[in-house]
Amino acid sequence: MLGPGGAVKKLTRLTGGANMESWSFDRDGRGYVLRRGPRAELMAGRTYGHDTEAALIRLARSHGVKAPEVVGELAPEDGLGSGYLMRRVEGTADPRQLLADPARGLLDDFARELARIHSIGLDEVPDGVSRTETAEMVDALAAHFESHGGDRPVMALALSWLRDHLPPPAPPVLLHGDFRIGNLMAAASGLTAVLDWELAHVGDRHQDLAYGCINSWRFGRIDQPAFGIGQLPELFAAYERESGVAVDPARFRFWLVYSTLWWGLTSLEMAEIWRSGRDRSLERAVIGRRASETEVDLLMLLEEDAPEAERSPVHFPDPAPVRRQGEPSPTELLEALAEWIHRDVKPQLAGRDRFQANVALNALGMLTREAALPFDRELSDDLLAGRANLATPGLLARLKRETLAKLVADQPKYSALKIAQERWRG
Repeated sequence: MLGPGGAVKKLTRLTGGANMESWSFDRDGRGYVLRRGPRAELMAGRTYGHDTEAALIRLARSHGVKAPEVVGELAPEDGLGSGYLMRRVEGTADPRQLLADPARGLLDDFARELARIHSIGLDEVPDGVSRTETAEMVDALAAHFESHGGDRPVMALALSWLRDHLPPPAPPVLLHGDFRIGNLMAAASGLTAVLDWELAHVGDRHQDLAYGCINSWRFGRIDQPAFGIGQLPELFAAYERESGVAVDPARFRFWLVYSTLWWGLTSLEMAEIWRSGRDRSLERAVIGRRASETEVDLLMLLEEDAPEAERSPVHFPDPAPVRRQGEPSPTELLEALAEWIHRDVKPQLAGRDRFQANVALNALGMLTREAALPFDRELSDDLLAGRANLATPGLLARLKRETLAKLVADQPKYSALKIAQERWRG
């Protein structure tokens, strides 16, 4: 792709990327990033390949979007799988760094880039980029829910709500599909690049606006509902200035619920990929436990539709203490293993290996706190069929207790946990 030249230097695999790999390197004094899928099975389920993704990035860049410059695509003879090469962009996509001290005007930058993406003519969009009606997208979520067991009542409640609140059709636009903190690079000067275009499709612009605002993508900034860096009225006003199109709050809320549920089901899909053997990485399995984050988020989004009588304070029982006498319990053995990794293994590692050690510690913590709650297929079926809903006496309180107990086991540091406990205890 680059032709004759000097040796590759500083080859480093970047952290993150559960589906694709990203490698940074220098050559002849310039920086590059190779984005690739090393095996064909990891490309399964994608609506288009890396050739279309690269064409989308080039198209966006030609319309003034801060997309990276693609310099070439991998060929079969390269022996590196499927992918494309970009010039490296300066800045950080690390959520912690980006949100610790957001660049001035960064929310305005996000609104501008979204408006530019949404203004691209559909006649220019490459073949293979999907266009699906909203009702079909909800049906697809229902199918995914069923394929993952169909036994999580909060998700069933959200599916039922989405079907009851389908918005009327909207003028279709090109969507990035994954516009969120983590896929956006920034420096002190502001936004520098919009990355990861593999989920681009044609649909309702409100989906792009809402997707990056779900709590999972705010990385602890629960008090900043607009991408973790601002308030929704600021985002809506900035987008209207840039696009000339007003944001519909009801439509935005629909897509916020949809996107939260989508991420929960996508988390479960990671577990299925691990089980199938397509990718047996530890990171893949651990992401599967993040579904409980989205269930608390969904309840917090939907509870305002419940009758006031069902929103009364809820009693949460204290967890049973760990027995610390006699032979070491399973909990104590897991604690010992975590301490060994933290004390003796992790300090010897760097880069992605150190990242994976943190993933392992996270997994061990989940097992140590495991709540062992059964999933309920019968209640899920009742919610999907309309035989139960937010007005059913005692249902909301039950869902709150069970969902919080699961989240305490899976992600006790998740930002919504403390807020939900305080709100629901009254």
